Amino acid sequence: MQTTAVILSEPKKIGLDVLDVTAPTQDDIVVEVSHSGISTGTEKLFWSGAMPPFPGMGYPLVPGYEAAGEVVEAGSNTNFKVGDRVFVPGANCFDGAFGLFGGASSLLVSDAARATRIDAGLGAEGALLALAATARHAMAGPHKAVPDLIVGHGVLGRLLARLTIAAGAPAPTVWDLNADRRTGAEGYSVLHPDDDPRHDYTSVYDASGADGILGQLIGRIAKGGEIVLAGFYSGAVSFAFPPAFMKEARFRVAAEWTRDDLIATRGLVESGNLNLGGLITHQMPANKAADAYPVAFDDARCLKMILDWKGHA
Repeated sequence: MQTTAVILSEPKKIGLDVLDVTAPTQDDIVVEVSHSGISTGTEKLFWSGAMPPFPGMGYPLVPGYEAAGEVVEAGSNTNFKVGDRVFVPGANCFDGAFGLFGGASSLLVSDAARATRIDAGLGAEGALLALAATARHAMAGPHKAVPDLIVGHGVLGRLLARLTIAAGAPAPTVWDLNADRRTGAEGYSVLHPDDDPRHDYTSVYDASGADGILGQLIGRIAKGGEIVLAGFYSGAVSFAFPPAFMKEARFRVAAEWTRDDLIATRGLVESGNLNLGGLITHQMPANKAADAYPVAFDDARCLKMILDWKGHA
């Protein structure tokens, strides 16, 4: 069994190639991918070569952890059937390439336990489920407060804002430095930080991953306020102690989603409580991957780039 996949052979060198894939077991499903997303966080770090050492990483690499498609084969030990529409958070099924993420491929062999059924009507938006679940994971659970300030109006920042409103909480303020990103808000305000006079935020979520952001945010929180690191940071995260001491600042790191987050987020989407519309701004056929990745990473107008795999099975 073979697949056509995106291969990142070294930093900034990317293209399509044909790879052998492992044979499925009775616990696996085989998925024909229709759409896969490009992550502007972790994938950008692999693309640029800035990713710090990470278990399972290396080149050549099949990137991507956002794939939606159709089951074309289902093992007897699975609860799936041929024709089911599923989200798959990547796969490690390739011969000759690392599959640390492994979602940017026309065909995936995946442990069925990793896949999640989704509504076929979602189309390309089905590939956004992991990012939405990441936002949900940052906010949901005991001892967590919804944000009153979100830093960064990319896809993750927009999802955090939408989830906050869906939870019935007051609309958050969102910051973004780029004027192109300060559009598209649904029920909340997006400002340049210089235009925001507030210094009493109690729950700040950073979705920007920007270097040196903590120093700026500490000055904006109320005493005892919390800063949640919801982005991905390639370098050391540091801050000056005296301002944090004066504010009795609290810090929390939001890790990746769990399966419970995926299921809960799917329910929010299917019930209409979470809208995924307007987040995909660019789509390209998979054979244009070499063009798609630089656009995804360098064009501020691109919120989310989706690769269309139809015709590449």
